[in-house]
Amino acid sequence: MAVVVVVDVAAGSSVGLLPVIALGPAFGGLVGGWRRTVFIGVVAVALCCALGIYDGLFEGRRGYTALASVVGVTVASLAAAVARQRREAELADVRSIAEVAQRVLLRPVPRSAGHLRVAVSYTSAVAEARIGGDLYEVVATPRGVRVIIGDVQGKGLAAVETAAAILGAFREAAYEAEDLADVGERLQRAAERAVDDEKFVTALIAEIRPEGRADLLNYGHPAPVLVSADGALSFPEPPEYAPPLGLTVGAERPLPFPVRLGPGDQMLLYTDGVTETRDSAGCFYPLGDRVAFLQEADLDAALESIRADLVQHAGGPLHDDAAMLLLRHREPHGTRPSGETS
Repeated sequence: MAVVVVVDVAAGSSVGLLPVIALGPAFGGLVGGWRRTVFIGVVAVALCCALGIYDGLFEGRRGYTALASVVGVTVASLAAAVARQRREAELADVRSIAEVAQRVLLRPVPRSAGHLRVAVSYTSAVAEARIGGDLYEVVATPRGVRVIIGDVQGKGLAAVETAAAILGAFREAAYEAEDLADVGERLQRAAERAVDDEKFVTALIAEIRPEGRADLLNYGHPAPVLVSADGALSFPEPPEYAPPLGLTVGAERPLPFPVRLGPGDQMLLYTDGVTETRDSAGCFYPLGDRVAFLQEADLDAALESIRADLVQHAGGPLHDDAAMLLLRHREPHGTRPSGETS
């Protein structure tokens, strides 16, 4: 509006810039609230009247036409600003509800569970989203620490509902089931009730005991990364993969398989959103080559390093949800790596 005033005074009324003052309230309605829009509109009308009188435009129709344009745009911008503020308030309410849903569905995992130290990282592929189809949980029980990580096929609310059903079944079974096979059987039944339309859930569940043994059940999920205290790397796979949850009707009951997880060892569980992330050349993320990040004393810092490297590898936002769960067996006699705190 200031530019219009300067040009109009300098060049005279022949330029015909007076109606352009309406751009002030137009942009004001896009970026400000209704009060700011009204203020800018009042200023625009005042400038229009002043320039119209200065240029002698109110002696004919031209000045009134310009004034009507400014007033009309101001009224339209005011209506748009009010509607936008109402939608922003509704969005804020929805986000508050989403945050509550996040705390119910994906509760913060304990930093310490039995003999394990735990850290988690979750990156949603949906902008502004907090939750999606990936799921995880850590439960300390008298039989050991029981863990699940999973990935629901599909997106949106249907995937979130399925994830909630699987997590609810796991949280109940983790405390009550006698062994890991019983936990898996309860998850199968929950998935059969919750999943339809040939959807499925890949999942990996584990039972980790203090004496250095862990049992795993893999339902079509990516194998975990096992890093021993001396830095040796392995991807323990089952003798035979079980079908994903939801596709197990009529399948034989899968049996857990053992792995060693002793003092100083680490296990990284993740969803396929991590390993299937591609760079601009179409190359998958080389998770096995990033084990050096796991040597950091702070578990949260280690996962954040991998997450940042993953986003850099993708060159932008991820195209799929990516969840990571890092478990580190405490050092013997309560010692821990330098810099690690309780």
